[in-house]
Amino acid sequence: YSSKDLHGIEYIDSYVFNKVEDIRFNSTVGKFVGYTEHGVYNAETWNKDSGILAQELGELERFCKYNAANHYSAILDKTGEQG
Repeated sequence: YSSKDLHGIEYIDSYVFNKVEDIRFNSTVGKFVGYTEHGVYNAETWNKDSGILAQELGELERFCKYNAANHYSAILDKTGEQG
């Protein structure tokens, strides 16, 4: 995210095995994308399940926006002049 109003915030959930990313959910894209044969298969399956997609999109609100607001109030709003 690039602004205090959290406009443009993005949630990414990556699944990695043996240091290779198999599949990724990106809230901006709104679906899973596979990067390996196994990942493509799972992406196709998971993208057909509206419950899984809703759960992933829910993480944007539940986790990202909640924590981003906390970070702003704890750190970024505490700027001041250095002498």
